[in-house]
Amino acid sequence: MDLLQQLEAAQGLTTTKAPYIEKAVANGEMYITQPYELYSADNHDAWRRLYARMQDRWARYANPRFLDGLDTLCFDATQVPRLEDVNKFMAPRTGFRAKAVSGFVPAFDFFDCLSRREFPTTITIRDGAQLDYLPEPDIFHDIAGHVPMHTDPAFAETLVRFGACAHLAAELVSTVPDRTEKLRRLTSIQNALQRFFWFTVEFGLMRGRTADDLKVYGSGLLSSYGEIVHCVDSDTTQRHPLQLEWVINQHFEIDHYQPLLFVVNDFDHLYELVGQLEAWMKAGK
Repeated sequence: MDLLQQLEAAQGLTTTKAPYIEKAVANGEMYITQPYELYSADNHDAWRRLYARMQDRWARYANPRFLDGLDTLCFDATQVPRLEDVNKFMAPRTGFRAKAVSGFVPAFDFFDCLSRREFPTTITIRDGAQLDYLPEPDIFHDIAGHVPMHTDPAFAETLVRFGACAHLAAELVSTVPDRTEKLRRLTSIQNALQRFFWFTVEFGLMRGRTADDLKVYGSGLLSSYGEIVHCVDSDTTQRHPLQLEWVINQHFEIDHYQPLLFVVNDFDHLYELVGQLEAWMKAGK
């Protein structure tokens, strides 16, 4: 093991502190491998603590299909998951596979991955000294927050359909002759797609068994110890039935609890909303 490899191993794969990731970014490598041997004892301990403290909150607030997904994936509560193990359990259910990335993935590439049943997955994990502070996505958010939902066939089909909207957007603007107008239209569509994703896949709520019951299916909520409670129980959070026109025009900020959330009826409703989004795109709305 050379000096650089020793340094990487010593520092582990901690978010914003991983030489392995810094090297990949410097080399322009977006899709990478998961060097499992680089996870430190502190990294595994952070996963263990994060996973343990969410158990009661998932049982109380999570959508039942998320809980089914946890059972399907058979996570080891004591150590960071291997993506190859995750895929072994997930792929036979829906065809989805976790795909390791070095960090930020541009919108088109991200949505394109979804259309091909690939989920760009961060492999670093947050610092164990700051479990509630997350400067960027980590493997707990991506694997424990997102991936259990990807084992559900109905949700998986919604993601694939939604991901295909990126190709539809490129097709719709391809015939626009003016470059400035083409860029304006493409940016407008991408903003709409990102807002829809934010208020559904990341921060979505769903009606439960009764009219007053709400369950969480959005990964940003499912991976947050504090916000999963706040989003359902707090009087300061606005919750409204999802209206597509509102959602795709709604600004959001990422550095605090969400003050506004949207509720869908069920997963069929979510799939139908993606179909409505497709129709609006084709109609030029």
